[in-house]
Amino acid sequence: MSDAIVTFEKVNKWYGNSFHVLRDIDLTVARGERIVICGPSGSGKSTLIRCVNALEEYQEGRITVDGTALTDDIKAIEAVRRQVGMVFQQFNLFPHLTVLENLTLAPMWVSHMPKAEAEERAMQQLKRVRIAEQASKYPLQLSGGQQQRVAIARALCLTPKIMLFDEPTSALDPEMIKEVLDVMIELAGQGITMLCVTHEMGFAKAVADRVIFMDQGQIVEQNAPHAFFDNPQSDRTKDFLSKILGH
Repeated sequence: MSDAIVTFEKVNKWYGNSFHVLRDIDLTVARGERIVICGPSGSGKSTLIRCVNALEEYQEGRITVDGTALTDDIKAIEAVRRQVGMVFQQFNLFPHLTVLENLTLAPMWVSHMPKAEAEERAMQQLKRVRIAEQASKYPLQLSGGQQQRVAIARALCLTPKIMLFDEPTSALDPEMIKEVLDVMIELAGQGITMLCVTHEMGFAKAVADRVIFMDQGQIVEQNAPHAFFDNPQSDRTKDFLSKILGH
């Protein structure tokens, strides 16, 4: 695919000598595509997306991100990381810095952006996630949902082409999940490539171009949301969906 932005070719990864966490992964992500990855705990979902920005190394196969092959070459890894924003389950904000300082840190240090420009960009992103009025507060003065929106804004400050979300709502109280998903739905409408590991199936139905089901380190099934939910093909997918959707 000429418009592929991420490709996995026969990617294998082990932890130690025994745990085979990714098995022969073949996956092509088109530019602007929104993919939701689901599956039981330990199925390799988070490891898969963490390989995209080299937070995890892999042992066999090939991963290419926006034309750059991910090898152990530090320059290649840095080039890729400039294109990829990541939002984690835990917000990973610096508690001793204000919201605004959390957002300007990387642009000023990594991209050597002047402070005024970094602050202007940070405020734009905080507006984008509807939390600009909290810029001068410290993370612990915010709710979990607000902190996660700050984390999303921080990732957006480096103007990534690809956003990775690793179970971004799993540490949140139920009433805060919606505010974070709403922000993600809005982002999805803006053409950014998204890879999202989540159990929020309503979000998958609303946003995904493709839903991927993983189990035991393999991609078991993938399809458009409508077909995936209404007509799952494999028994493992059916079993997973019946547990998570309760039917």
